[in-house]
Amino acid sequence: MLAIKIKDIRSMPDNALQDRLNELILELSIEKRKIAATGVSSKVVKTRELRRTIARIKTVLNQRGAKR
Repeated sequence: MLAIKIKDIRSMPDNALQDRLNELILELSIEKRKIAATGVSSKVVKTRELRRTIARIKTVLNQRGAKR
């Protein structure tokens, strides 16, 4: 599941959010490598959703004052 709703993100504890953030960043880097290797950006929607979900998690962590 790529897109996580903001209410679900807000209900998660900080350590779970940090773990999920690390997983998503890793998944995004893998997708970027696949696109760079093939030269075809067939998964633009997936990378866009990954970036947006990462931004949502970072926003909630910053609002809580948690360290990255």
